[in-house]
Amino acid sequence: MKKLIAGALLAAVAGGAWAGGLESLEAFVKTVKSGRAEFTQTVTAPPKEGLEPRAKVSTGSFEFQRPGKFRFDYKKPFVQSIVADGETLWLYDADLNQVTQRKQAQALGSTPAALIAAAPDLRALQADFALEAAPERDGLQWVKATPKSKDGQLQSVQIGFQGDALSALEILDSFGQRSALKFGKVEVNPPLPAATFQFKVPSGADVIRQ
Repeated sequence: MKKLIAGALLAAVAGGAWAGGLESLEAFVKTVKSGRAEFTQTVTAPPKEGLEPRAKVSTGSFEFQRPGKFRFDYKKPFVQSIVADGETLWLYDADLNQVTQRKQAQALGSTPAALIAAAPDLRALQADFALEAAPERDGLQWVKATPKSKDGQLQSVQIGFQGDALSALEILDSFGQRSALKFGKVEVNPPLPAATFQFKVPSGADVIRQ
């Protein structure tokens, strides 16, 4: 079953190094109003007894415009899209020719997308997440975000920055599934046409409203 979820070295001076992640997140939310990148996502299910954990890798592109607009386009191995237009969240599965439509306000609060694209400032993020600096690793500064609401399926998110540039997301859900996204070819504050975040239901697609 396909799933959408639209990856350590401790520094010697822990306090000073760890603070870098929070500073990077604050700078990112404050100064980056739009972005474009390619991504590779690796989803690893919880290991079953006696078996090695299985990983599924997908690739695609990501665009966002703050506040509250974004789109993930998965290209391989399956074509899928997640589009938020500011009012509605659309999920499209090309193989099934099926669209799921949800009100964005009800779907985004404590999600990884909120960390990247929805919040207008750090204070808005802190309303939904407990934020704490995490140890440096893989050459990145990290922030751990834990949803304050216990009702969702998200357990925690770690955001990795190289300087002030978004580089990685690591997502752990309440079922123990891990999803690691690595971003490349990142463009900061590109002009994005309004049509980028407009979703048109494909011809003949089934639409499920939630």
